[in-house]
Amino acid sequence: MSRYYEMSVEISGYSPDKLATIQDATSNLWPFSDWDEYDNTLSASGCEHLCGGESEQEFTERLSLAVWRANGAYCKISVNATYLESLPFETHSLTEADYARLIGGPQEQQDANGPGR
Repeated sequence: MSRYYEMSVEISGYSPDKLATIQDATSNLWPFSDWDEYDNTLSASGCEHLCGGESEQEFTERLSLAVWRANGAYCKISVNATYLESLPFETHSLTEADYARLIGGPQEQQDANGPGR
């Protein structure tokens, strides 16, 4: 069973000369994009499916191992996992009265907004 996630990663304290190697290592595991580097912190996010029953924690371990190997030493790695298939949501719906209010001509709009607005 696969589950659709957005994974955001933040990597700090890595060797700056290993930046490209770290990006290559992570891109083999997840389609991270929009890499940003600021103050020796590297961040990116991407959406994909976790497959084969892999948990978020198992993914974090697999990703961390790849980064540590690419870096040649420990660095701090933080992964935010957002399960995209059952996010909370709000439904918004408009009525015929809203239609009349929004579609109405300039006089109706002026009446709705008050004089001089």
